[in-house]
Amino acid sequence: MEKEKHPTSFVIACTLFCVCLITSNLLEIKVVELGRITVTAGMLVFPISYILNDCMVEVWGFRSARLAIWTGFFMDFLVMALGGLAVLLPSPDYWDGAGHFNYMFSIAPRMVVASLAAFLAGSMLNALVMDRMKKGSGDRHFPIRATVSTLAGESADSLIFFPIAFAGIMPADELLRMMAVQAVLKTLLEVLLLPVTGKVVKRLKEAE
Repeated sequence: MEKEKHPTSFVIACTLFCVCLITSNLLEIKVVELGRITVTAGMLVFPISYILNDCMVEVWGFRSARLAIWTGFFMDFLVMALGGLAVLLPSPDYWDGAGHFNYMFSIAPRMVVASLAAFLAGSMLNALVMDRMKKGSGDRHFPIRATVSTLAGESADSLIFFPIAFAGIMPADELLRMMAVQAVLKTLLEVLLLPVTGKVVKRLKEAE
């Protein structure tokens, strides 16, 4: 059986997808207060992974997007596992950064469970909704498909990630508020970037 080959453009998109995922999960540890709104710093990067997810489904199909999702899943697990291992290694007395480093990765077991479960569910749902809507409408209505699929994926991601990651750490009402705010803001960010996403999809389709 001939092995399935992926073009260079897909390999680049998949690599960028994995980098964005790993970066966003590390940034999720940082809680940011913007006036009356509380979000995590991962919001800066995570929407990009959903945009890439939409592009991969739109250009190369659900199977290729699923490959990228599983690749990102295992790469993120590897980074977190190596970070946890590094915490166990002894540090010299003169290095004063051990406490900060250990804090970031000591929370890793909880964050790993939260981020990996949320990422897998959210990304798969995003890709599945995008794929099903595309089969129903063909190549038409890409902005609508991208928005709806992102809202579905981001909602699932928030519903899974925040209760696992922050339950008991922050008040329940603040946790619920942050879940809703993150899902909405991430979707709005994708909407704002739709003109760029549409052009990227068009160029990739032409190249393919």
